[in-house]
Amino acid sequence: MKIGRYLIAFLFLMTLLITFGNRGVVDNYLMGERLALLKADNDELARQNKELGKTILLLRRDPAYIESIARNELGMVKKGDVVYRLAK
Repeated sequence: MKIGRYLIAFLFLMTLLITFGNRGVVDNYLMGERLALLKADNDELARQNKELGKTILLLRRDPAYIESIARNELGMVKKGDVVYRLAK
């Protein structure tokens, strides 16, 4: 009888450790969710990196793109343009 009780206590303890212990079932599940989030973040960063690479190539090689950035973002005008200033 004593051996049976010890065996049941041992099995119960091992079940708790396997389920809730370090690198147990619960920890494994949480790490899987975290891995999925990190992969999604990594994919998003790779997409942004690719877009920035395309923008860099356009800035290095395309004068029309540089001109559009200068006009739209910096408010520059070129010689011969008519500028209208509206008073508030």
